[in-house]
Amino acid sequence: MNGLLLHCGSQYVGREEIALSPTPCGTATWHPVPHYEVIETVSNAVESRGWTIAGEQYGLARDQQKLYGVMRLGNSTHPEWSRSIGIRNSHDMSMSVGLAAGIVVFACDNGAFGAATVIKRRHTSGINLMALVAGALDTLVEEFLTLETAAEKLKTYDVMFDDARIAAVQAAEAGAIPSCDILAVLEEFNHPRHKEFAAPTRWSFLNAFTEIAKKYSPARADVCQRKLTRLFGLDGQPSLLWDGEIIDA
Repeated sequence: MNGLLLHCGSQYVGREEIALSPTPCGTATWHPVPHYEVIETVSNAVESRGWTIAGEQYGLARDQQKLYGVMRLGNSTHPEWSRSIGIRNSHDMSMSVGLAAGIVVFACDNGAFGAATVIKRRHTSGINLMALVAGALDTLVEEFLTLETAAEKLKTYDVMFDDARIAAVQAAEAGAIPSCDILAVLEEFNHPRHKEFAAPTRWSFLNAFTEIAKKYSPARADVCQRKLTRLFGLDGQPSLLWDGEIIDA
């Protein structure tokens, strides 16, 4: 499983190491939630619904101040991917604790995540993490269905290479990838390293982006995924690359 993308300055860690990660003291208005508590709460909520955890991967960044994780569920019967939950947390006030729906593709272990982070609660006093996670998982079920329906739709449309060139530039203009990666995305699309993406479809084109995004830092990968979600219509809305006007997604 490699749905989690980490880069220089970040490290893959297990639950044991995360449990040893220090949590800073809070203030009257800011109460940081321990990284390990976030993972345990999500894990318990997942298992209480009868779901199984088939794999999990976590990383710490910025001197252990930021946590990123992917929890792959074992209940999916789809032959190409498994449902996954993206997890994030911070101890430096840079972002709220958050969960997102995702799918991890078996062929390449790429992760595609929905744009919606279903927890957006800051670390304020009185935070009830268990209640927030429980409500978030109910929302994630809907997000999974939207994401999977959109992914299946992407497979039904072919992309001519000239159109791919234009779309790659548009994706860079929208901030999904840096402009220096346009050629790399096009090369991956034209000569995919995984035979499952040989057909020149929108699905294969999306994979070209996520394959190149493996080198990004967690924060940059998060931006990339959110932008790609909107551009490719993974959120259930019309694709901005082909079906609508390109905007700052």
